[in-house]
Order: sequence, then C-alpha cells, then structure tokens
Amino acid sequence: MAIWDKIRGELVDIIEWLDPSSDTMVHRFERHGNEIKHGAKLTVREGQVAVFINEGKIADVFSPGMYTLDTKNLPIVSTLQGWRHGFESPFKAEVYFISTRRFTNLKWGTKNPIMLRDPEFGPLRLRMFGTYCVRVGDAATFIKEIVGTDGTFTTDEITEQLRNLIVARMSDLVAESKIPALDMAANYDEFGTFATERLHPDFESYGLDVTSLLVENISLPPAVEEALDKRASMGVIGNLQQYTQFQAANAMEAAAKNPGGEAAGGMGLGMGFAMANQMVQGFGQQAQQAPQQSAPPAAAAPGPPPVPAQTAYYVAVNGVQTGPFPVAALQQQVQQGALTTESLVWAQGMAGWVAASQVPELAGLFQQGPPPIPGA
Repeated sequence: MAIWDKIRGELVDIIEWLDPSSDTMVHRFERHGNEIKHGAKLTVREGQVAVFINEGKIADVFSPGMYTLDTKNLPIVSTLQGWRHGFESPFKAEVYFISTRRFTNLKWGTKNPIMLRDPEFGPLRLRMFGTYCVRVGDAATFIKEIVGTDGTFTTDEITEQLRNLIVARMSDLVAESKIPALDMAANYDEFGTFATERLHPDFESYGLDVTSLLVENISLPPAVEEALDKRASMGVIGNLQQYTQFQAANAMEAAAKNPGGEAAGGMGLGMGFAMANQMVQGFGQQAQQAPQQSAPPAAAAPGPPPVPAQTAYYVAVNGVQTGPFPVAALQQQVQQGALTTESLVWAQGMAGWVAASQVPELAGLFQQGPPPIPGA
C-alpha cells in the first residue's frame, strides 16, 4: 500500500478540492511525502482559498483561479522563489484548502437562564436562542489561531466556542438595554444588529466574520408565563363584578333546569352562590375604597340626599344560606324558577326565616296576573 501511495503521488499533477459536505471548513490536500511536481496545476474554486505551508510556515495564499506552479508564470508565489530547488524538481509543501463560503443556520442559545432586573416585574430569568452565519475572513489567521495541523476541520469543532462568545455578548446587550421583557419581542432585529457589531472584533481575532445574527426567541420561565397568561385573561374579562354576577346567573339557570337533583348538588349550588356573593362584595368594597385612598380630599359640595338603600334578602337553598340579593336579582330568580313562593328568605329586621310569599315586598314578584276584583 505504501508503494502505491508513492507512485500515485508521483503522478498527481492537479491539486484541487471538491467539497461534498456542508460543514467542512478546512481540508488538507493529501499525497505521498507532500511532494508537488514542477508544473503542477492548482485549481482554486469560488468560495475557496488555498494556503501553502513550507517548513511549518505559511508560504502563500491563493485566491480563486487556476495556477501552474512555475516561477516563470507564477509571480504570485513570492515566498516560494527562495526554496532550495525552486520549481525545477519536486518540492515538499502542505496545501490547505479553506472554504470561504457562508456557513448558515448555526445555532446559539443560553444553557442557563440570564438573570436581570426588569423595570416592570423586578428580577427575572430569561432564556434566549437563535441562529447565526459565519465565514472565514482571514485564512492565514484562521489556520494559525484555530486549525493548526488538523487535516479536516468542521464547524462542530468551533461552534461551541462561538456560542459562548455570542451568549456572553447578548447577555450584556440585553441587560444594558433596560428594555422591559414584554417589549423585547419588538426589538429582535435591533438586538441582532448590535450583537453582530459587538461580536466582530471577537470573531476577527479567529480569522472569522460573523455575517448575520438572528434572535429567534427570548422567553420567560414557565411559572412567569403562566402568571402573565392569567393576567391577560383578567384583562380580557374586564369588569370582574359583572362577570361574577353573570356566572352566578348561569349557575342558577342550570339549577332551575334540574329541580329534581340530588341534595348534594343543591348544597354545591348554594355554596357556589355564597362564594360568588362574597366575591362580588369583595370587589365592590375594593372598588369603593380605591378612589377614597387615591383621590385627594376635597371640600364637600351641597347636593341631594342619598338614595335609600334597597333591602337585600338571604335565600335558603337546600339548607344553605345564600345572598344577600337585591330585589332585582330575586326577580330574575323567580323568572328562572330558582325562587318560589315557598322559598325561605330573611332580611335585616325580620324575626326569622319566612316564606317569600309572606314578605309584602316579595309577594308581588310571584303575581302572575291582576289581583281579584273586590266583592266579585
């Protein structure tokens, strides 16, 4: 096998590289003894450069084109003219082909959340990820600083280091921007542009250029996202007091459609009414206290006397106290069948629970027609 390699090396007179992969950045042209014949053809295609290394040092860099390795018509090889045998006999040199095309869709992202102080929510943990494109800008620097003597160098061998650089710069950029977390989605393009400019010196020291960097997502922890979803739901609902009353009315309507339900179902309905009423009262008290706490004291202005408060009645549903409900709400219950003449009610000032039909203020709610004509 060694003899065949030597013979094949003597016959090779075309030096070229056809890249079948999508991630190879550097390829070393292999042949027996690293010998290059006088008059050999060097083909460098678009998206490539060829680097000649003699005695461990970079001799020359060839841009795209076809070259005949002869001192008479190859003035570009300025450093090769001083070799011991020139081009009159085979010489030894290592040839590295460097791909200068863009390597796209390289991933970056944070392994651990980034801690920052949000102006709206306080301390937060954020995760970020995206993609970037990179290319070899200075082949000589890239070989000196990164590749070394690696015969086949791929993107996998450097993406981890590049990812760490990107995450470090993006963390500083996001923290220094002081943009609220809810507004960061509107600044993805700006983050990508600023990060590309800030990363340029770091990549340049490796002989690389970062051509673009995209921020695909900046996300919050799941618990914070869940809390934001609940907050958004409350904003969509709007007036919580009206929403609670609406839910309570729907529950009473459902109970009226099932008058023969089990006692346990009635108890659950009563407890639901009681909880809904407590929520309505709590929201009402907060709504009344908020203006009093925030509004500055003002001089009292003369006006009409306050409207007398309506009597609110408690209703017993399957032995469970619900309410209190204003007369208007009780009228809706009568229309839905949830309140009958035999339902027990009680209000402030009454001695005990009595049937609704015995309360003069409520008796009229059950009257389906005009009263009988006196003396008829």
